[in-house]
Amino acid sequence: MVREETVFGPIFSRRLGSSLGINLLPVNGKICNFDCIYCECGWNKDGRDDTRLPRAAEVCEALEAKLKRLVDDGTPVDSITFSGDGESTLNPDFPQIIDDTLALRDRYYPSAKVSVLSNATQAHRPDVFAALRKVDNPIMKLDAPTNELVAKINQPAAGYDVGRVVEALMQFNGDFILQTMFLKSKDFDSSSPETLSGWMDIVRLLKPREVMAYTIDRPTPEEGLQKFTVEEMNTFLKPLIQEGFNVQVKG
Repeated sequence: MVREETVFGPIFSRRLGSSLGINLLPVNGKICNFDCIYCECGWNKDGRDDTRLPRAAEVCEALEAKLKRLVDDGTPVDSITFSGDGESTLNPDFPQIIDDTLALRDRYYPSAKVSVLSNATQAHRPDVFAALRKVDNPIMKLDAPTNELVAKINQPAAGYDVGRVVEALMQFNGDFILQTMFLKSKDFDSSSPETLSGWMDIVRLLKPREVMAYTIDRPTPEEGLQKFTVEEMNTFLKPLIQEGFNVQVKG
């Protein structure tokens, strides 16, 4: 499994354009409170050789050095994106790192967005939520409307509750992006009527400024997973689109 450096890319993102990645997790390992069956970073058990988290000063130094090189090379950057090998908000320095990143963005790439891809499990924490409110694109994951289905798809750490995540996301007052993976296996189908209905009710409650609906694009650790076509996803998301929600579908 290929692991990411603390600052990597930029790479082309089907959602964010030219994206410069920031990995707040171990360079040679994986730390996440989800163990998603579709995760391109592989299973958590295969990423335990390295558990060292980069500190704020290290991230700031690495990011500034990278931004300087990119400016000198004339390389475009559309988004500075927190992703990496696991859940970025688990890094205890996350709030300080966000402040440092915003300052560096303003200095080197003022037109770039700062984006955070998160499973939303830490959004209830005041310090993490305050940091997420500062970025341009807080992209919060919710793959299923019930704890039972989340357990099958995301395999979260003990204590996860859809209701608590929804309550935390309500604090954004709609000023966030909701990201959902649509897929199916022998055990579940994201497009089943009961699953879609429950998920769309949550979307209607949260009223996110954008919904990112996507499907499998890379090899997955679990075998036998099936993706949807863009046409299929547009069809089963049609009710939300007709209601005026900004739904972006990516195959």
